[in-house]
Amino acid sequence: MIQRNPTRPVRVGNVTLGGGHAIAIQSMCATRTQDIDATVAQAEAIRTAGGDIVRVAVDSPKDVEALVEIRRQTKANLVVDLQENYRLAAKVAPHVDKVRYNPGHLYHHEKEKPVGEKVRFLAEVAREHDLALRVGVNCGSVDPQVKTAHPEDEVGAMVASALDHCRMLDDLGFHRYVVSLKDSHPRNVIDANTRFASVRPDIPLHLGVTEAGIPPE
Repeated sequence: MIQRNPTRPVRVGNVTLGGGHAIAIQSMCATRTQDIDATVAQAEAIRTAGGDIVRVAVDSPKDVEALVEIRRQTKANLVVDLQENYRLAAKVAPHVDKVRYNPGHLYHHEKEKPVGEKVRFLAEVAREHDLALRVGVNCGSVDPQVKTAHPEDEVGAMVASALDHCRMLDDLGFHRYVVSLKDSHPRNVIDANTRFASVRPDIPLHLGVTEAGIPPE
């Protein structure tokens, strides 16, 4: 039997992550979001197969327009993974149940603004639209300042980045979030999540392996 930490519950649409609830499965649509019919069909296929949460890619205003119609046609709990433009959160928020942001990407976008200000914006959007957030740290895009502080420990840099963002969200009084620490090597994923959970056993984890970087790496 799996021993699980007593994490806080985080609601995503009609499913609850952590808090002793069943482990939820998330999958993603491997479609062009602007192909509405194909994306809806895949989202519904995932949902009816037992998938709890479905990720849809949104990288442009036209993707947001398509998302509006996708939301109308599917009952799936939808999550959007923000890439470079964190401000798209305000546009997608009315149509999804969770938003994932990457701390490393926050560093690179609107560099003149403090990261804390960007996190506040995301927390306010999530609060206003009754959304959950995922703090998604990837091995290929760790905040350079954090990486510099851990030159010999890639996994440690990922964990430090996640902990920083948890602190920022907690300080804002926003607690409806989960954390992911992803690497392209499963052992690093296990190491990162084990280290993180030893410090913050209260936060639900989103587990996965990523393939980050430019081919063929």
